[in-house]
Amino acid sequence: MDNFNEFAVEEVAKTTSRKWIPKFSNRYYTADGAQRAFVPLVKPDTLWFNTGTLCNITCKNCYIESSPQNDRLIYISADEVNSFLDQIETRKWPVETIGLTGGEPFMNFDIIEIVTNILSRGYQLMVLTNAMRPMMRPKIMASLLEIQKKYGEQLILRVSLDHYDEGKHDFIRGKGSFQIALKGLEWLSLNGFQIAIAGRMYWNENEAQSREGFERFIVEHDLKVDPYDPNQLVLFPEMDVTRDATEITTSCWKILNKNPTDIMCSSSRMVIKRRNSENPVVVSCTLLPYSEEFEMGETLAEAEKPVFLNHKFCSQFCVLGGASCKPKE
Repeated sequence: MDNFNEFAVEEVAKTTSRKWIPKFSNRYYTADGAQRAFVPLVKPDTLWFNTGTLCNITCKNCYIESSPQNDRLIYISADEVNSFLDQIETRKWPVETIGLTGGEPFMNFDIIEIVTNILSRGYQLMVLTNAMRPMMRPKIMASLLEIQKKYGEQLILRVSLDHYDEGKHDFIRGKGSFQIALKGLEWLSLNGFQIAIAGRMYWNENEAQSREGFERFIVEHDLKVDPYDPNQLVLFPEMDVTRDATEITTSCWKILNKNPTDIMCSSSRMVIKRRNSENPVVVSCTLLPYSEEFEMGETLAEAEKPVFLNHKFCSQFCVLGGASCKPKE
């Protein structure tokens, strides 16, 4: 992983046309002909698995369009996850955290086996869930309690709660969803699980106002969450593929006083399995599972390439939004 910059320069050199083009249409150049920013993989400390895009609910503006009907990404199996865990060791990636996202991970038939296998290898595991009925099935609850007894310090469950106000949350996730998610949150907190909350900056609030609102909610329901810890209350900027976005050039790093290593794809990748595909593939990050441009191959070795920031989400969420799906150090 020492020749990423040289690789990127060679790739850019292959493109000779620098005339005006539509935004985000050329991997190497922006609309005005500037060199597009790219991010090398410098310290792969987080590997994500998308467990499948099926979900028990349909949310407004879900970036991955999860729903009870969307199976564009099918359930990944425990054996397939194990294969990539083996590759981590073979490639000597310094992975500390494994993330499971969806869809709703607790809808995957292999979820308990997947969770147990990851934890048994010593990784910290973060599961992104809506804490609703799939997680609250009696068999899943019983298994989670057993896992908590053995691996409690390694496991974090990050629960999506779009707003501390019931009406606003239900506006995004559907009527009644707030109360169901709250029951799941309270059960997790009461039983000593490490929990985090993921909210959205969809509303006309600044970060301070949002954290203050969540603090009142957390105190009211006696949840073991620190609303002022960015890992325990994660507030995500909105992403909208229909909205105009600024393209990021190589000169933007200096202008914005940022470093490519600040960006999520410098330290993480995600494994997905597409419908009608025989094998899982690795993509650059959790935000872009459908774009073929960001598919990197079937192995972690193939995924050790730089990522060119040729998507609106790269700008809206990561560079200008300053957000990351992975825990902050």
